[in-house]
Amino acid sequence: MQPPSLPSFEVVFRHLPDAVFLIDPQTSSILDCNEAALAQVGFERGEIVQHSVLSLQRDVVGIEQWGSIAQAIRDARGYYFIGQHRHKSGAEVPVEVHTSCFVHEGRELFLSIARDITQRVATERDMANRDVQLGYALSDASDGLWDWNLTTNEVFFSPQLKRMLGYGPQEMPPELQTWADNVHPDDAARVQRVLREHIDGLRERYSAEYRLRNRNGHYLWVHDRGRVCERDADRRPTRVVGMVENITDRKNTELALQEIAAHDVLTGLLNRRECERILQQQLDLCRRLRVPMGVCLFDLDWFKRVNDRFGHAVGDTVLRGVARLVKDQVRSTDYLFRWGGEEFLMLCTDISLHDLILLAHQLRGKLESAVWPELGDAGPVTCSFGVAVFPDHGHTVQDLFMSADSALYRAKANGRNRVECGATVQPAGDVSGLDDPQATQPQPLG
Repeated sequence: MQPPSLPSFEVVFRHLPDAVFLIDPQTSSILDCNEAALAQVGFERGEIVQHSVLSLQRDVVGIEQWGSIAQAIRDARGYYFIGQHRHKSGAEVPVEVHTSCFVHEGRELFLSIARDITQRVATERDMANRDVQLGYALSDASDGLWDWNLTTNEVFFSPQLKRMLGYGPQEMPPELQTWADNVHPDDAARVQRVLREHIDGLRERYSAEYRLRNRNGHYLWVHDRGRVCERDADRRPTRVVGMVENITDRKNTELALQEIAAHDVLTGLLNRRECERILQQQLDLCRRLRVPMGVCLFDLDWFKRVNDRFGHAVGDTVLRGVARLVKDQVRSTDYLFRWGGEEFLMLCTDISLHDLILLAHQLRGKLESAVWPELGDAGPVTCSFGVAVFPDHGHTVQDLFMSADSALYRAKANGRNRVECGATVQPAGDVSGLDDPQATQPQPLG
């Protein structure tokens, strides 16, 4: 009697108790799966092939991250990952995934075995051991834990922390440099100083907000907190533990609100409140460095006529255009503010009175020659300018502003579309002729 034949591998594949997915490495598309996989995610066979790793796996975001993971799968014999599968119902299923790479008839394929670990997670959370419960509580309260052995310089990164950054549990070398290399360059010195000050006993605890690079090369904002928890016989720190919280959403909202608070919504320029703060800050700096500082107030001529004839929408377009034109002409170190209405303020550090007047004339000419299709034959847009320079025209922000403001009103009174200079409060070199209105008419700029 012949022994019964063994089932084919295809039959075995279909009846394995763990979910098995056949994946296209290039696109992450699901090519096939077994019955356990369909049960795990709740889809029919005709539906599952319309999905990919990107649509089923919550922790893999974007084709760039998939490309990085795909390369890691190729490089390793078996790639291990803990993540969350999206169920058709909207629920999430915690899974432990083992993926390998093979070639069939010249085609590269990935085979992923995804074990549902819902029961294991529940069991671990219910463990009676106090330390384990505390560890899970900390894990749930943060987006990742770390444990730094100062003696060996080894660092344990929790699976949650690795997952937050887009890595699998077996990735990220357990070294301090792994973390240091991913801190944003603009934040690195400050964060390392705060951490060192805590280790040296100058701070009670370590706490820092900074940007941390994830696998895709993008930066997440994190709040990182830690504390020395072990010392040697000489009371020298030997171990520091901490937790990391992903605060990207909160930080982006905070930065957006700061941007709104500091900038004029219509033109995108810094607003009046920021102007008052920066004026004082820059004046203090110029006074210490013993360099001049120029203030230029300028105002659109007959702007009410534009609004009355063409409407406020066209008026807003003109204001935005003036802001763009002037911003393109000034130095990167200069500041341009919308002071209010149709009035703007320009702040230039380390500039002489002569050069500031020359710059104002250049801007006046650029504005007068600009083309405004929205205004048709209504004529050019012109501006009147009032300039003042520290220390020639004042030693305080209020003195400089009042001097430039008076010069602006004098430009308006003398016919508009011109540049006027503030009254000198002390000798400031050869400025002869600047008080003569004709002297501030536009001159050829060579």
